[in-house]
Amino acid sequence: MTPAPARRLVLLGATGSIGAQTLDVLTRYPDIARVHGLAVGGSRPRLVVEQVLAHRPEHLVVSEPERAGAVSDAVGAACREAGIPAPRLEYGQAAVTELAGSLGPGDVVLNAITGSVGLLPTLAVLASGARLALANKESLVVGGDLVTREAAPGQILPVDSEHTAIAQALAGVRPEQVDHLVVTASGGPFRGRTRDQLADIDPEQALAHPTWAMGPVITTNSATLVNKALEVIEACFLFDLPEDRVEVVVHPQSIVHSMATLIDGSTIAQASPPDMRHAIGWALAHPEKLPGLAAALDFSTAQSWTFEPVDETTFPAISLARAAHREGRGAMAAYNAANEEAAAAFLAGRIR
Repeated sequence: MTPAPARRLVLLGATGSIGAQTLDVLTRYPDIARVHGLAVGGSRPRLVVEQVLAHRPEHLVVSEPERAGAVSDAVGAACREAGIPAPRLEYGQAAVTELAGSLGPGDVVLNAITGSVGLLPTLAVLASGARLALANKESLVVGGDLVTREAAPGQILPVDSEHTAIAQALAGVRPEQVDHLVVTASGGPFRGRTRDQLADIDPEQALAHPTWAMGPVITTNSATLVNKALEVIEACFLFDLPEDRVEVVVHPQSIVHSMATLIDGSTIAQASPPDMRHAIGWALAHPEKLPGLAAALDFSTAQSWTFEPVDETTFPAISLARAAHREGRGAMAAYNAANEEAAAAFLAGRIR
């Protein structure tokens, strides 16, 4: 019998898109880590049951207290039927933060929570000394210098196709050799449309992303290019650069995930089919590589990769984010908060 891996993993946002793909990676590569704890919102109790039975976490936290009862009942019944001990269940945002900080050096926490509520768990992980695999970009948008100040060198590994690509492109490159970064964007479902053509868009249209399968908030942010705007700010903090040295280019094929241009004029790009398991596996196994993690590019057939500038008249989110980063102080937190409220109102049908 193969011994369980020594490294423990806590997964925050386990039932979301990134969380589910993370558990898929762990199922295929069980030597990476053993699941110590899961944090979930609680809206999908059946999926939580499946995850608990498959990965046997010791701890389970439901962030939304009103959903804890349903999750507890479902998990308890399934564990009794399977003849296995149920995980210790707690609920509330404070319990999520406590779980995030419960590990230590040598362990890993993947923060896949959506929104600024992910900031306190991020800070708890950094204080614990565990590796932070960060899919919650709002932690850096809202927390900024506070987060980077608390992080030890190499403690934060981004779980984002763009920032993972940049980190790989910069492997072996000294900071003074970097001229600028190029973050790629798919352009979302409304690429090529004018502002007037977006006036009557409904949530169903906004959630029809041409490339990626993501949760409703992130998909909406992708449609408005706010997601890319947040990634610009995130890149500034992750790679210690001002916003005017982080460019954005639209790349509809989503094959080149981002690039780094060096002072000698050369540009290093990371390319792979659009599959978030690349970024997840990179962060969990770093500095190792997981063989056969996801499909490689197939160059046996003709293909074209195109790049075009962002239409910042139709999509002003990126220029607004740059202004917020330049202003500093609370401007980035205000930008993020305004977007979180606007996205929620749009998805609820209250605003256009």
